[in-house]
Amino acid sequence: MALTVETESRIYRGLRTASGAAAHLVALGFTVVVAVLARPGSSLFSWHPVLMSLAFSFLMTEALLVFSPESSLFRSFSRKGRARCHWALQLLALLCALLGLGLIVYNKEQHGKAHLATWHGWAGLLSVLWAGLQCTGGLVLLYPKLLPRWPLAKLKLYHATSGLVGYLLGSTSLLLGMCSLWFTTTLVGGAWYLAALCPILTSLVVMNQVSNAYLYRKRIQP
Repeated sequence: MALTVETESRIYRGLRTASGAAAHLVALGFTVVVAVLARPGSSLFSWHPVLMSLAFSFLMTEALLVFSPESSLFRSFSRKGRARCHWALQLLALLCALLGLGLIVYNKEQHGKAHLATWHGWAGLLSVLWAGLQCTGGLVLLYPKLLPRWPLAKLKLYHATSGLVGYLLGSTSLLLGMCSLWFTTTLVGGAWYLAALCPILTSLVVMNQVSNAYLYRKRIQP
């Protein structure tokens, strides 16, 4: 027997709620695991993976899920309140990423190593720069009078699309970082593959949440 539109909508919302909850747990769990493996404070380098996973796995995931009607931790907030929470989380992510980038640059200088010698280095640098541009663009949405001639709806769409690209760049950087000598010798076997699934899972959830919020909002209506 065919399902009614209302039933389909409930199932769809239930799946989105479950996937959103999984993304929250995975983003936090991945960051905790990296912190345990890196043992921050044990060396200058140890802060780099911790700060970058905190920025691109946990804080940025939470920032993008702020607007999810099913899995946001700030559902009780007004739209304006959620926008401010989103920007604050993004700013914290940017600050962590900048600090992580600065520390790894200094660490390489201390050990006489070349900069930007790997795909991970280039992806990480591009991700940090992109995050900076996103935070700057977010100010325009918080204060739309800065660009009065631009329709707010289009600005939101451009910002969301650019933000999704930036998030995927950050996730790619994390995946490439997991291919580094440090990570592959610290975490081996099936545990490595399980860790590699974390940014992939959160990326899929975030892509679904963002695309449905801005592109397919009216696909299923009860």
